[in-house]
Amino acid sequence: MELIISLIAGAVGGNAAGGILKNLNQGTLINSIAGIVGGGVGSQILGMAGIATGGGGMDIASILGQVASGGVGGGAALALVGGVKNMMAK
Repeated sequence: MELIISLIAGAVGGNAAGGILKNLNQGTLINSIAGIVGGGVGSQILGMAGIATGGGGMDIASILGQVASGGVGGGAALALVGGVKNMMAK
């Protein structure tokens, strides 16, 4: 369940980053895919480091930590994908 929350938050984070950073926007589908990958990876990395999770349960602190780490990971992945694509286009 925690992974699903992180993946959904990653997709939302990727699309939010695409909406805010117009020069990195890759369209809804690519934003969502990059966000899902980034959300899953970001959540796992922060979870292993013990930074963003509230202990792995389903309490409100844990869910908010999963949403935050998934969203940030999704936004970071989209920024990485968009930056690489823009560099390759030059």
